[in-house]
Formats: sequence, C-alpha cells, structure tokens
Amino acid sequence: MNESHRIRVLVAKPGLDGHDVGAKVVVRAMMEAGFEVIYTGLRKSVEEIARIARDEDVDVIGLSVLSGSHVPICERFGALQKEYGLGDKLWIVGGNIPQRDQEALRTLGVDGVFAVGSELDSLVGFIREKVS
Repeated sequence: MNESHRIRVLVAKPGLDGHDVGAKVVVRAMMEAGFEVIYTGLRKSVEEIARIARDEDVDVIGLSVLSGSHVPICERFGALQKEYGLGDKLWIVGGNIPQRDQEALRTLGVDGVFAVGSELDSLVGFIREKVS
C-alpha cells in the first residue's frame, strides 16, 4: 500500500443490536489513528453491510456485535464475501465475544476478534500490520 493511501475501514452494527456506544468509541480511535472510517449506524443487514463495503471499496470490514448472535451473523456474512468480491478485505469482529466462540469465528474467515475490553491500540496496530 502506498503512503498516500489512507486505510479505509467500515464499522457496522449488524442485526437487531441497539447498543453502539462501544462502536462509536472504536470509530473515534480509528479516526484519531488516521484511518478513514465509514460507520453504518444501527441495525444493518449483512447484505447491506456487504454492499456498503463493496461500494465504498474499504480495506477493512469491522462488525460490532453485542447481541450474542455473532456466530450466525458471521456465517451469513462469510457466505456473502465471495458474492460481493470481499474475500481480500481484512475482516474483524468485536463486541461481546466469549473466548469459546473465537476459534469458530476464525474458522469462518474472521481475521481478528476483539472482545469487549480489548485495547484500542491493539486493534489499531492489528489493522496497520495487516493492511499496510
């Protein structure tokens, strides 16, 4: 990636989860790190998220899930990646993700899992390492 390219990140809130304070904190941290961030707002379908990611040509797709439905949401999103041409995008998931589910998410193709309480610097560093 060249020096003039700003990392473009999509932060999305899939499903019926109505809690977005944490996602907004993450968005702010990413913006302060110099990333270009697109935030979808609440209650987006995985199809909407895939379409936005494709249309905005993002480098990173971040799903924030606090509802406990992270596995079925990621199963559905993973199935859409090929259809929408998103297989080369860095895919991260954050939120209320129990340790016991993290390996299942990675098996589905998630590149990074950031549970509640993860350090923002580690998230930003992970993105920089994987995208640059």
